[in-house]
Amino acid sequence: DEGEYAYCGQLVLQMAPPFAAVYTMKLPGTCLAYSLMMLLFGQTIKGIHLGLLFVNCLSLVLLFLITRKLLNPRAGLIAALSYAVLSVSPTVLGFAAHATHFVVLAALAGTLLLLFCLENGKLTFYLVSGSLFGLAFLMKQQGIFFVFWGGLVILYAGLSSRLESTKPMVRRLLVFAAGAILPFLSVVVIALLSGAFQKFWFWTFKYSSEYAVAVPLSLGLENIKQSLIEVTDGFVWLWIMAVLGVFTLIINKKCKDMRWIIISFALASFMSVSVGFYFRNHYYIVLLPAVAILVGSFIDRTQDYISRKCSSKLLITLPLLIFLGVLVWGVNAHRNYFLYDKPEALVKSIYGANPFLESIKIAEFLRSETKPDDRVAVLGSEPQIFFYAHRRSATGYIYTYELMAVHDYSLALQQEMIREIERASPKFLVLVNVVYSWLIRPESEMFLFRWFHEYSQKYYRLVGRVDLISPRETSYLWGEAAKGAGGKSPFYLLIYERRQAAH
Repeated sequence: DEGEYAYCGQLVLQMAPPFAAVYTMKLPGTCLAYSLMMLLFGQTIKGIHLGLLFVNCLSLVLLFLITRKLLNPRAGLIAALSYAVLSVSPTVLGFAAHATHFVVLAALAGTLLLLFCLENGKLTFYLVSGSLFGLAFLMKQQGIFFVFWGGLVILYAGLSSRLESTKPMVRRLLVFAAGAILPFLSVVVIALLSGAFQKFWFWTFKYSSEYAVAVPLSLGLENIKQSLIEVTDGFVWLWIMAVLGVFTLIINKKCKDMRWIIISFALASFMSVSVGFYFRNHYYIVLLPAVAILVGSFIDRTQDYISRKCSSKLLITLPLLIFLGVLVWGVNAHRNYFLYDKPEALVKSIYGANPFLESIKIAEFLRSETKPDDRVAVLGSEPQIFFYAHRRSATGYIYTYELMAVHDYSLALQQEMIREIERASPKFLVLVNVVYSWLIRPESEMFLFRWFHEYSQKYYRLVGRVDLISPRETSYLWGEAAKGAGGKSPFYLLIYERRQAAH
């Protein structure tokens, strides 16, 4: 996903509306966030991860402030420490700047402001809080559950107050809702003005709604079972503490109002993870703030209980020591990731045969052989190539997964991709022969491959071959050496250059 967001963010910096140049099911919030990060830190891998570090640090501060307000500073510090480790762990692919990191930032900012709203009742704060929750939705559609949660909190606060009529509550809800709609409404206006509304609506709502219901419940249950094993790996005791934190909130009479807010926030977070029943590891990032708050609640309430029963400082600090031990245990379980492995080794160990590292060298070749206004077509799902090369795609189909999916649109989408490539006459074609870049099914429509064989033979010549031989070995052949090379691996990429006489 980083490659898509980086490329789209690059397009935004070039003043190109992403809906017209890229077809994606994702709303444009994260690509706009990427464009801001790259504007501040540069259009590089380092710039993106500096931006992620900045986003994560902001989220930590917001989480501390929220937990301090809901519980106390001690719980806030524990929550921040929990999130600091969990959010960057390999179990949730936390090293990558996924949309979920940005959903968390916007949702936490909206939550903190909403808590202030409940105290002073200023309508302006409700408007801004709603807008922040609306940004969470704009980052990724699953963020809509935080919008609903914010509305429920306002409703609960209004109905539980006996000192005022329902009119102020209704007014606050309406202002909050107006703020929540504002970011999305702005995107709709931009899509209309750029002439890309039809594409925008098809991909982000019509098709994505079908994608969201494609997984049956039975498979969803298998997905959550497997994902929970992976996500909690090394940190299972921390997750158990979070579950125990729910019970400490329920039995603690001092936390009556806060109890409802925290538990409902956790439920909204889980709903965000559950959309579509895919339960991919990085989806759980949006659940981590709730997990961290619950861990903070458990440790804090346990310490409070012990302090009321005995005066031993060792026993009182024991829950905190156990918490720190659990964190250290989790880091040690993934010590190679946290302490030793180089980024290149991590990419190969986590993503396997996906050609992420190889994309850098391929992009360097493409950039050296093209002008800035030349187009490149990549047949496969490797949008990072465009970002690294600083070249525009010849087609809006920067992913080919949906072209291989079994649905009524597959042939029409392939034909549209073909028309766009033929119209653009890209200087280079890149064919990605890696299974993870296509996810071909037995029933997949193969029209695109038949076309490519004829089109590439007629108008292009092979100038590069990249074989992914093993996690530690990749073969790069360029020019004449690529033409006579036999296959060294079932996973490879072919680079074609358009013949000069071809039109």
